[in-house]
Amino acid sequence: MSKAPKVMNLQPRPWGFLGSFRAMASPCELLMAVDDEHTARQMLTIAYDEAKRIEHKFSRFIEGNIVWQLNHAQGETTPIDAETAHLLQFAQQCFQLSESAFDISACPLMALWRFDGNHRVPLQTDIDAALLKVGFDRIALTDKTVCMPAGMSVDFGGIGKEYAVDRTAQILTNRWPNQSVLVNFGGDIACPVTKSDGWQVGIENPHKLDNAAALLTIRQGALATSGTTRRYIEVDGKRYGHIINPQTGYPVEQAPLSITVLAPNCVMAGMLATMSMLKGADAENFLQQQCVDFKVFR
Repeated sequence: MSKAPKVMNLQPRPWGFLGSFRAMASPCELLMAVDDEHTARQMLTIAYDEAKRIEHKFSRFIEGNIVWQLNHAQGETTPIDAETAHLLQFAQQCFQLSESAFDISACPLMALWRFDGNHRVPLQTDIDAALLKVGFDRIALTDKTVCMPAGMSVDFGGIGKEYAVDRTAQILTNRWPNQSVLVNFGGDIACPVTKSDGWQVGIENPHKLDNAAALLTIRQGALATSGTTRRYIEVDGKRYGHIINPQTGYPVEQAPLSITVLAPNCVMAGMLATMSMLKGADAENFLQQQCVDFKVFR
């Protein structure tokens, strides 16, 4: 039996095996209802490889990958493959459905707002300058090419992890269609094969971090959480969360602390969680109209 790399950890549990590793700047877990360690190790290796593949391909922080090429094209047309086109088309749908609020081209604004201890509100002149470089509707997209105005940049952070969860879940289900697995990448979760007694998933209490405020039982489906619980700054007594409104250049006003959405797949759950955060005070009304289960903390 081949040993998994040391970056992966596999532990037996009463219900099967728990695998863990780190990818996409997040703790990643794989819960496997299997009784065979060899199968569990195979599953964990596949999950690790797919998470790392997507991270290396779509992280904007990795020099030379497709996102880096797009962000450094300086107005030139860039050829893309089918997977990149698929993600960009999904990002375009998010942009249109959210009435321009969900915008992966908001990088210049995100670069201004720092949530790493530098408690400072950007200058209005800097925000105004950044806003000129934002707007997905200015991107020319086809099935095989992308052309962005010089100075514009994109970030798949809002959809990449959820896509990785769904892709991993799909690969595992295709190979082991009768084995229930729960894929959890940084709190974004998919369970593609029904587990009769369900998986127990805790939702973090934003008022008491690292403690569960609610326990959900997932038999099949997905969930995603969006929130500002851990990434925010306070300036002159005002709290600014990290979810930026790309139309104003400022963090969303009256946004919940966190929103968890249950949906058939993780990409949809993530899209609805982020869109509802962008709705601010109207988040609950928006989610009720989507006919999905959700939990909102304010």
